Amino acid sequence: MNFLQTVLAFLVVIGVLIVIHELGHYWVARWCGVKVLRFSVGMGKVIYSKRIGPDQTEWALSILPFGGYVKMLDARDQDLGTLSPEDLKREFTRQSVWRRMAIVAAGPIANFLLAIAVFSGLFMHGIPEPIPKLRAMATDTVAYQAGLRGGELITAVNDEPIRIWSDLRWKLLQSAIEKTPVRLDVSRPNQLQPGGQLLDSIRLPLDTITTKDLESDFLQKLGLDLARPKAVLGRVVPDGPAARAGLREGDTVQAINEQPLADGLRFLEIIRASGGKPLTLQIMRGGTPMTINVTPLAVTQEGKNVGRIQVEVPLMPEMTVASDAPLTAIGKGIRKTWDTSALTLKMVGKMIVGEVSLKNITGPITIADYAGQTARIGMVSYLSFIALISISLGVMNLLPIPVLDGGLLLYYSVEVLTGRPVSERFGEMAQRAGVGILMTLMVVAVFNDIVRLMS
Repeated sequence: MNFLQTVLAFLVVIGVLIVIHELGHYWVARWCGVKVLRFSVGMGKVIYSKRIGPDQTEWALSILPFGGYVKMLDARDQDLGTLSPEDLKREFTRQSVWRRMAIVAAGPIANFLLAIAVFSGLFMHGIPEPIPKLRAMATDTVAYQAGLRGGELITAVNDEPIRIWSDLRWKLLQSAIEKTPVRLDVSRPNQLQPGGQLLDSIRLPLDTITTKDLESDFLQKLGLDLARPKAVLGRVVPDGPAARAGLREGDTVQAINEQPLADGLRFLEIIRASGGKPLTLQIMRGGTPMTINVTPLAVTQEGKNVGRIQVEVPLMPEMTVASDAPLTAIGKGIRKTWDTSALTLKMVGKMIVGEVSLKNITGPITIADYAGQTARIGMVSYLSFIALISISLGVMNLLPIPVLDGGLLLYYSVEVLTGRPVSERFGEMAQRAGVGILMTLMVVAVFNDIVRLMS
């Protein structure tokens, strides 16, 4: 079932992005007066088609789902000797260079507009996410040395308000790439006044984050993690180690071997690391402190000895739903799309100069895997994934590689500057080079996909 769901989710993503991209070319071509002969979803042999409209444009479905195209009336592809003067005026190469640039750029722009629309809709709807509240961190971390202790609620980064954890991560990621410090506005518990809060400002340096760290969870290297609830026990499995020791649902574990527990996650970490080792738990039951001894079962998992006491411990962080008014949501959607595009370009640049590993190039297998995972999580995650892939498609198509939209835009820019089009011989040579580059990137992407799949 998961495999079928992954395949279906992937086909929907690819289908939506291809259709939107090619509709961008199609609509602007029609607006510029160019005759469109075929609109194809997919590449290769046409397996279904239907002619529609006054121009009898052929709307086609082709056998290979990876791609699509809009075929226009073009002197480079067909004999125009039999065409009427009216149709000749609608031929692509007879249009001004600015119209040709608009038609070519319309595909990537359509992908950016789709991302803006999806993000804006999600911001209006509201996204349930953890609040940016920090877990206690180790004393040797950057966050601790900067003055954070855990329990703080981050309210702003560099004076920009944030409400959810992903906003915090995104702001820090942008600054970490540039290795510039950030200023965090925090609300922290007042130790002298129970229930009270203190407002503070923390300068967090990011110069210790390397490019390799950005490829993983760089927040944990800084010492930043989500606050988790206390170690309150949920369902206790009958006849398991926890049940035999006398633990009950609702017990709050406050310490293990007289070492205080920060939260439920720390409780699970200790249990997992203590297979076969007796532990003394200091718990609170209905306001009464108690001491209970328990020995976790030793279970072999992925070649490691892991402890289990067979009890549920809820770890869901404190959540909120951040929703915005329509105009605010649209503004945030535009900003999110712009920032994501800029970040993608920066990472591409770092790959070119060797600062980022080529292992980060992903192909259809990884995209399909993520499509299936986000679809199983929920519609919000799935739509966010579609928006991100749409941005990536838009950015990649604008790269100045021949055979991509960006390569054609480069040709037309040269034509604007020189007053004459790029020679056919140069165009053919560049196109062969572009195909070679794309094939190489595809091989690297598929290889990376296979390595990830096997690992």
